[in-house]
Amino acid sequence: MSSETRINDRIRVPEVRLVGPAGEQVGIVRIEDALRLAEEADLDLVEVAPQARPPVCKLMDYGKFKYESAQKARESRRNQQLTVIKEQKLRPKIDSHDYETKKRNVVRFLEHGHKVKVTIMFRGREQSRPELGYRLLQRLAEDVVDLGVVESNPKQDGRNMIMVLAPHKHIKPRPRGPLPADDSGDSGESAGEDTQQG
Repeated sequence: MSSETRINDRIRVPEVRLVGPAGEQVGIVRIEDALRLAEEADLDLVEVAPQARPPVCKLMDYGKFKYESAQKARESRRNQQLTVIKEQKLRPKIDSHDYETKKRNVVRFLEHGHKVKVTIMFRGREQSRPELGYRLLQRLAEDVVDLGVVESNPKQDGRNMIMVLAPHKHIKPRPRGPLPADDSGDSGESAGEDTQQG
């Protein structure tokens, strides 16, 4: 079924339930009469409920109606804030220098108003020590407590442990500056990170 609204002579049914321009019920009328009433009032006959039997049609200025609908849609899109989720990956046995680099990234993401998914990746025997990952995530959450809150508590997901941090509501996102790239690579500590500017 086409989502395109049918108007005027594109409405091909013998009769319609007509609604006047002010929302008043006119009743069931033949399509010819409905079209004549629309023409006399210098309005369009617009099918508003095609599934009804007979279909419901309303007398209205269709151009104005489409314009106002587009304005409302644009306004609601403007009021809708786009949520971006950034990811930061760590290993349970991370050294303090790498931890500080990762923490700086998380801080920057939160300052820009993004949510951050923090993933601890366990390998081999590390999987038998989930408390190491849990403690690391708790430490990170405490270190950024002034910028963000834990939205999703640490939970095991296969070989990973995941926690989601969200920025505080009262924090206004910083103007768009250079953001650190998503750390979605496989390794928790890559050599390239040592050169990252603070």
